[in-house]
Amino acid sequence: MTKRPLRRPAQRGGLPTSKQIAAELGVSQSTISRAFTKDASISEEMRAKVMAAAEKAGYKPNAIARSLITRRSGIVGIAMADLTNPFYPEVLEALTNRLQRDGLHTLLFNVPEGHEVDEALPLVLQYQVDAVVITSATLSSGMAKTCAARGTPVVLLNRHVPGSGVHAVACDNYTAGRNVARYLVEHGHKRLAYVAGKSDTATNIDRERGFVDQLGEFGLSLWDRAGDEAYSHDSGYRAALQLLRGERRPDAIFFANDILAIGGIDAIRRVAGLSIPEDISVVGFDDIRMAEWPSYNLTTVRQPIAEMVDRTGDILAKFYSGKPSKPKVHLIQGDLIERGSTLDRRRKKA
Repeated sequence: MTKRPLRRPAQRGGLPTSKQIAAELGVSQSTISRAFTKDASISEEMRAKVMAAAEKAGYKPNAIARSLITRRSGIVGIAMADLTNPFYPEVLEALTNRLQRDGLHTLLFNVPEGHEVDEALPLVLQYQVDAVVITSATLSSGMAKTCAARGTPVVLLNRHVPGSGVHAVACDNYTAGRNVARYLVEHGHKRLAYVAGKSDTATNIDRERGFVDQLGEFGLSLWDRAGDEAYSHDSGYRAALQLLRGERRPDAIFFANDILAIGGIDAIRRVAGLSIPEDISVVGFDDIRMAEWPSYNLTTVRQPIAEMVDRTGDILAKFYSGKPSKPKVHLIQGDLIERGSTLDRRRKKA
């Protein structure tokens, strides 16, 4: 039996290329590329023509090929820890939406509990990301210098590290702490306690320092303090019970975040058998969606997520435009949201 020679498969019709789109419009191939990368050097009129022609032909740019030419991947790495805290998924949703609107892609890296972001960043950088956004994790100054040497911009979101030399975008936690103390004192509270999150985080340090400094200006000192653990429901639960162990209890507790506060509320009600706010006023921080649930109705500081994300997006946009801004700390004011977990004790006495 004679063997038939192998036949090559029939070639399929190739996908349209940028060269073909350029020829149809009578422009250079680089014009097509600039239209898709939102390069400012191309007019909106020409961009619209390119997009219309590309849609008609079914053309889609090859991101990998483009990255080899531009040496930019269009990918922003996001290093995030503490994903069990509802605040961070809210931040992640807002951040990815903003970056996608800017034509960028995101790659999420989770930093496991007990690990530092410095351990994750070498892996992040292997994926040739153009920039890195770090939330709920702390960057060392050494790793910041490594990123700078590579030309990879880093933005710390919801925290700042003194001396790191990178952009940081955060709520003004110090001022927010002061505002909570002023609000509680002006509403007749005199025995104020604080429940801390992780003691080595800038967010916790600034919130507590602002709270204590403002109390001092009213001639008061911190009544009691507990915490220094994870930002978790269990930590808030234990801390609240610790604060209630003595005969004289605080008349208000400021928790470093909402999850701690929710844990504290559960302990105050279920174990101590006390009422909120009649016996104890409670204030949290973040304004996660659970804070407004009727069962908690938590007075809290609303973090300016939209503003923080927009500022982060603007920083990255300047980098992509070739005009990066000098690294600085960007502090944005939060708002105190008054709900039913606090009581005006002046009215109660009257």
